[in-house]
Amino acid sequence: MNRQPHSSTREIIVANAIKEVVSELRLVDVGDYIAYIRLERFASVADLVDSAAELYFEPGTVRLGHGGEAHASWSHAPRIVLDLELRPMGVTVYFALTMTAKHASVEVNYVSFDNASPDPLENNAFLEAALERARIRKSEPAVASK
Repeated sequence: MNRQPHSSTREIIVANAIKEVVSELRLVDVGDYIAYIRLERFASVADLVDSAAELYFEPGTVRLGHGGEAHASWSHAPRIVLDLELRPMGVTVYFALTMTAKHASVEVNYVSFDNASPDPLENNAFLEAALERARIRKSEPAVASK
């Protein structure tokens, strides 16, 4: 697939938006990912993604796309690639999340805006704002009054 223009900037936006979700996904044992993916138990992988995302985003904002890949061999550390979708209101982002023992990365495959602007910088700002609106806000602690 040919990369869309401005994918690099959008990868940074997506990576920053989902970093907490990725931290949750990395708590799952790599052996579970390998087993689920190799046995094509993608509903189980989808449940893991949903559980990690529900702590930070509104339901349906982050979800498993068409599957994933498990790369494991005797000579290399395991690498898990999940096909994910971000669906905040007004935009859909299709991307791959790659997780290894020490790193995670995002590769944006395609971004679709419901009402795209001819200005890519406006689209980037819209994406960032849409992801922020889809976040679940933590309530501020109440301040005790005297």
